[in-house]
Amino acid sequence: MCRYLGGVSVNGGARESLVYILVAVVVVVIIVFAVVFSGRSLKSAYVPNDFLDAGWSEDLFERDSGSSFFGLESWYSITYKTEGLYPASLTVSTYKTLFMMNEDELRDKTTETIWAASQQGIVVVNGTKIFGERFLKNGHNSIYIVYDGEDTSKDPVEKIKVVGEVWNCGVSGTSIICIGVAQVTDNLNNNTAVNTTSWKKIISGLNGEIEDFTGDDGLIYNVVCH
Repeated sequence: MCRYLGGVSVNGGARESLVYILVAVVVVVIIVFAVVFSGRSLKSAYVPNDFLDAGWSEDLFERDSGSSFFGLESWYSITYKTEGLYPASLTVSTYKTLFMMNEDELRDKTTETIWAASQQGIVVVNGTKIFGERFLKNGHNSIYIVYDGEDTSKDPVEKIKVVGEVWNCGVSGTSIICIGVAQVTDNLNNNTAVNTTSWKKIISGLNGEIEDFTGDDGLIYNVVCH
């Protein structure tokens, strides 16, 4: 069948063939991108063992990874924990995307991750949110968000502190999101006084930007990403 558009004959079969060709080209481009992108191995950010003191260690069972969009996007996460009366955890997630996330996207993804933790009993108080920026030991400028909250999964409920800190690593072409949670009370043993030992280990930095906790041995401060 032919149609006449402005005096030009357009064959329906030819038009369909053109569509198939365009689809094939798009698929080939996607495959090429996937092959090239997958060839760039994902370098996972981590906390060096030298800073895992005071009972901190990696929880190997919490390691997680995944990919999507034909391998064009991938991620890997490592979780560190300390137990005892004031348990805490820090998850360091590394994302490699076709187009690196900007600051707004990183901030939004971090906030979503923190609020999603409410399904595990982690409840944050939105009115307590503070945010800012700081320079890390790896040379990157990070954005952090801090909340007060409660761990309602425990009986009695315990008070907690939550931090989300993010940055882009241009050297490795990755985006880093760190989520830290620390219990600061021990209501189970009637110790209602706030204890920030585990919290300080997560957030302390050379210049004490977060809650004035100064120190060069903070876990997030020392994350290696390239």
